[in-house]
Amino acid sequence: MITRLRRTYGRLRLGTRLALGLGALSLVVFAVVGTALTTYMRGYLERQLGDQLRLVQIVQTKDASAHGTVRRQPYYGWYTAVYDVSGGSAHLRTPADVPSDTAPLTALAETRARTSTELFRTVDIAGEGTYRLRACEVEPGVVLVSAAPMADVEATVRQLVTVQVVAFTLALLAFVVIGRRMLRRGLKPLSDMAYTAHGIASHDLTDPEARLPLRADRKGGGPEVEELRTAFNTMLEHIDDSLAVRAEAEQRLRRFVADASHELRTPLMSVRGYADLFQYAAANEPAERDRHLARLRAEAARMGVLLDDLLLLARLDAAEVETPLRCAGTDLTELVREAADAFRAGHPGHPLTVDTGHGAGPVRLRLDPVRIRQVLDNLLTNAAVHTPPGTEVSLTVSADAAGAYVRVTDAGPGIPDTDRDRIFDRFYRVDKARSRDRGGSGLGLSVARALVEAHGGGLHLDREEGLTTFTLRLAVPAPP
Repeated sequence: MITRLRRTYGRLRLGTRLALGLGALSLVVFAVVGTALTTYMRGYLERQLGDQLRLVQIVQTKDASAHGTVRRQPYYGWYTAVYDVSGGSAHLRTPADVPSDTAPLTALAETRARTSTELFRTVDIAGEGTYRLRACEVEPGVVLVSAAPMADVEATVRQLVTVQVVAFTLALLAFVVIGRRMLRRGLKPLSDMAYTAHGIASHDLTDPEARLPLRADRKGGGPEVEELRTAFNTMLEHIDDSLAVRAEAEQRLRRFVADASHELRTPLMSVRGYADLFQYAAANEPAERDRHLARLRAEAARMGVLLDDLLLLARLDAAEVETPLRCAGTDLTELVREAADAFRAGHPGHPLTVDTGHGAGPVRLRLDPVRIRQVLDNLLTNAAVHTPPGTEVSLTVSADAAGAYVRVTDAGPGIPDTDRDRIFDRFYRVDKARSRDRGGSGLGLSVARALVEAHGGGLHLDREEGLTTFTLRLAVPAPP
């Protein structure tokens, strides 16, 4: 039974449980207050009755002294007895107005004879009810015992208890009903949050375009509920942003896989096509065979470079413990001069100027010279490939307290604003119609930025009218 009640209570709503709990607490408070009030009232009435007995016995003592007994009864239902006490026993004087059961009165008279203080006692007299007794000494050896009925006191206490029960019951019902309504109103924002949560649960979050438009907007409920609502909405904003980031990442991953498959498919198809040519007699001639083998090697080399770039990007993205960088103390200025010499040899149609700070000293950094040289070569090659012959290209080296900078600038046609935000995306090309033999795989700038960021620096595209400038920033190490 108790287990069933616990289960039933556990299934109740929070507002109902709080209202019942407050009702139970109020019931305990009402019971304590009622008991204390009733006890105090009973004691007060008994003291009042005792005072009344004391005043009555003053008159009765004089009457008993003059006549030997009390001739006049003060109130209806009261009893008075005069006892002669000797040798520890009490003998009733007659005539006396006493009940048929005089044992309680006699016992009190005998007790009074052995003490010098006034005595009060509440007793049940057979056939009469509850009485309040008081005994006093009239003269030596004579004791007066008066008995006052407590029916009025008991009736008053019963009426008080009845009034308390009715009043406390009505107050408890009103407290529970009104408290339940107030709790429901106060907990309404929590119900709204639950409704919002159910609405979110009905959304298909596997959809790449999934968003969480629902929010808990109902006000009220106090500071605590307001804090919970704010935290709830903040959580929804975070989830919504995470879903957007996940959708974007999935879209980029799908695009990356598609682009990688397409880039690998082209050299593979070329290798397959040239291999098929060897089935023909013309391909077995020495000159023809050498030409086809050269093309096969070129396609294989191109595919190898593409796979190397993909592997390097994967290792950089994974943040492996063993980083692919091999850092050493290097003069950045000398590295720029070497890259410039290689560019002049490979692209004689593009005049190149180098500015290393007008004879300033070397800029020594701790970096991987091979990888930074790869970054410089990628940036210079990008400037040569995407500009017409004769376009001027410049290399500038500078350093300050914040870091070392290398700027690669060309005066070519520039990059449209619509392509600037995606210029560092993998497999992204500004000119979609450019051939892969000339335009590359679209990984050069992605690899360059990843390598620079692996060094703790940054690579970004500056906005300059009529110029395309890539700025490479490397942190300057603190002096030892």
